[in-house]
Amino acid sequence: MKNITKFGAVSALSLIIGASSAFAADIKIAFIDPLSGPFASTGTNGLHQFEFAAEYMVNDKGGLLDGKTMEVVGFDNKISPKESLIQLQVAIDQGIRFIVQGNSSGVANALTEAIEKHNKRNPDSRVLFLNYAAVDPALTNEKCNFWHFRFDANADIKMDALTDVMVENKDIKKVYIIGQDYSFGKAVSDAANRMLKDKAPEIEVVGDELHPIGKVKDFTPYARKVVSSGADAVITGNWGADMLGLGKSIIENGFEGPIYTYYAAGSGITAAFGESGKDRIRLISQGSINPIGSEEARELYNAFLKKYPDGNIDQSRIFNTIGMLSQAIEEAGTADDVVAVATALESMEYESMWGGKLFMRPQDHQLIQDMHVGVHTNDGLDFDYDQSGYGIKNESTVEMASMDSPTTCEMKRP
Repeated sequence: MKNITKFGAVSALSLIIGASSAFAADIKIAFIDPLSGPFASTGTNGLHQFEFAAEYMVNDKGGLLDGKTMEVVGFDNKISPKESLIQLQVAIDQGIRFIVQGNSSGVANALTEAIEKHNKRNPDSRVLFLNYAAVDPALTNEKCNFWHFRFDANADIKMDALTDVMVENKDIKKVYIIGQDYSFGKAVSDAANRMLKDKAPEIEVVGDELHPIGKVKDFTPYARKVVSSGADAVITGNWGADMLGLGKSIIENGFEGPIYTYYAAGSGITAAFGESGKDRIRLISQGSINPIGSEEARELYNAFLKKYPDGNIDQSRIFNTIGMLSQAIEEAGTADDVVAVATALESMEYESMWGGKLFMRPQDHQLIQDMHVGVHTNDGLDFDYDQSGYGIKNESTVEMASMDSPTTCEMKRP
């Protein structure tokens, strides 16, 4: 049962950001995501959050296993699955046993398949894939494997929570769905169509469209179709430059309804929307920033801003990933035996500083957590994004979203 609470340039060589470390870390994590190209700001901000989490949550508190230090090493994949596989091999060759990635489910699908094959062939150099943001449902369904853990909610879980909230808005009678043409965009479309039909068959889907990812320079033709459709609301899974381009164009072409999104915050997006997005942009997310989830989270965020004055914590799940990995390493008593670490992650319950309990579901390695629907605003914020005065404020919460949702995963354990 759902409980909705209402609120007011590299190829075979890795690109290592931050140059060489001052120490030789005992535990290294490879961050494989875009650090150049159109999605560089998203990837770089994510890397900074991972680096800070390792320092603040682990090294500054004495490390793990009686003082072992942790370091996050950045590898630029240029948002390319092929480049990602090259960087994965570089990381493995460097002895790194923990891989984090999140931007693009296409990349995640390539990585999880490659990691499963590597681990079967090389039991002495196995690695774990900690997926912090790639939300194609297949990754924890038919493509699941023991070595993959997802710390974000998948696209279906997010859409389930989002549509629960949308159907309560009786002004929404027509919806336009638009997204990027790859696995994630298709998953968002499929879930939106299916769930709207099941929950509110009276709501009409008046548009369902995909566009090339990272290649559209002018979204005006798409925006005009949205407006002419008579839609009362828009659903999009777009992220990065595609989210900003689409959203700005829709608003500038006269659309006045809510735009329900997965990734319309931070990395310059919030500042770019500014006043135009107020009470218009809505975001499904995990972790509470406004209001802040705890005083511990407030202290961490202020410390982050001291180090990165122009940065945002717009992916609280990154800190959950480091926190849960750290707990699993301590419980396993080792960071070298990734099977033991993975076993400790399975069924883990973790109290997040961002609010609420987290549960790593053992049958598919999908993290279950509260989901929030928030609104772009400049009113009543604990923390803004992009030093813009605007941020995302919670309006509704679905507790432990999709805890009992089915999965087609048939987990094979080593």
